[in-house]
Amino acid sequence: MNRQLLLSVLPESAPTLANFVPGPNQPALAAVRALAPGRALYLWGAAGCGRTHLLRALASVPGARYITAGMEARAALPALAQSDAQAAMPTVIAVDDIHLMDDAGQAALFALYNRWRESAATGRAFALAVAGDRAPLAMPLREDLRTRLGWDLVYGLAQLSDADKLEALGRQAAERGLQLSPEVLNWMLTHYDRDMRRLATLLDALDRYSLATRRPINISLLRTMLADPDIHTK
Repeated sequence: MNRQLLLSVLPESAPTLANFVPGPNQPALAAVRALAPGRALYLWGAAGCGRTHLLRALASVPGARYITAGMEARAALPALAQSDAQAAMPTVIAVDDIHLMDDAGQAALFALYNRWRESAATGRAFALAVAGDRAPLAMPLREDLRTRLGWDLVYGLAQLSDADKLEALGRQAAERGLQLSPEVLNWMLTHYDRDMRRLATLLDALDRYSLATRRPINISLLRTMLADPDIHTK
């Protein structure tokens, strides 16, 4: 097999509910799993806490829609909020990074909340999931929109502890049949990155590199791989 082909690192795995590492956020994950048409959910937390992962996972099902703040929101949100009352809506609408929304985006999201509430008890109900970096009362938004963030479910997401991340990495390694020492796992966490999706990508690359070079996985191999110009894990 061509070595370069073997060593080509796949893009980061798509976010799913199955590959989300909940740590202390198990209640929020359970709420996301149970989110049904007619319900709304607001997730908040600092960058890296997993809110985007959860929204993208929610929106990965057929008929769902993921929207980010910015130009996309300016076009998509008004179209959804103002569409014909009889028009089919996405089963799930996930709106991310609302703390970055301008006035027009906030107005459109306010209208979408009203549309969600009006349809909640009908056959045209849809689930609405929204995420931002702060708790509802602390959001820098227009007042009427800020109150709507608390209309239904609200969950704050905590950052994973290093122990949670090490446990998750160890579990992912075991699922691949890899025997990684605690030293290797700790090195990955302290010298490479603390983001779980990037760490999972590194683990994938390390597995491939070990197979290609026929060398056991240890810190020396990990250092060599990261210094290899043919390997792109960043």
